[in-house]
Amino acid sequence: MKLCVFQGTFNPIHKVHLEVAKFAKEYYNFDNVLFIPAYMPPHKSIDKNLAKHRFNMVKIAIAGVKGFDISDIEYKREKYSYTYFTILELRKRYKITNEKINFIIGTDAFLNIKSWYETDKLKKLVHFIVFPRTKQFTESDFDKLKSAGYDFEFAPMDYIDVSSTELRNNLTRGISIKDLELPKVREYIKKNGLYITK
Repeated sequence: MKLCVFQGTFNPIHKVHLEVAKFAKEYYNFDNVLFIPAYMPPHKSIDKNLAKHRFNMVKIAIAGVKGFDISDIEYKREKYSYTYFTILELRKRYKITNEKINFIIGTDAFLNIKSWYETDKLKKLVHFIVFPRTKQFTESDFDKLKSAGYDFEFAPMDYIDVSSTELRNNLTRGISIKDLELPKVREYIKKNGLYITK
């Protein structure tokens, strides 16, 4: 089974997340893209009370999409979402022994990969598929990571200028971005009063 992991806060999930997952699945011919909403990411400050909502929004967003699945592996752990532990657990669940697990990551996060928990052990278990998060970036900026033994490649997908932060800020101000929002997720956000400044 050709598995690809898409881990993130998804706060909230939006159309570009789905475009990235779709591109990865089709371009690399993965059988499955597994979305893993982080319960509490170590490198970000986030309201853990949103964990359930973020999980539900991902579930809503990928419902009915063939080859897209969601895992509660980090949500149920209810601790810091260290990728290393997640990968170890996935290897057990999917009986993966010799091959590496494919892992979607943005250029911004990947530049900081050395600061991740147990990064030297993690890099032996994962093949990173790096997506552009800036309009212009130089592949040579990542040469040090290659020299350090990180296994990765750059996905040939055009950069799309969007972020969950931008979407949250607009939701807080009551501004709708139809090209970015997922209608059913937007309904969930409205129903539950998320991202509204009180």
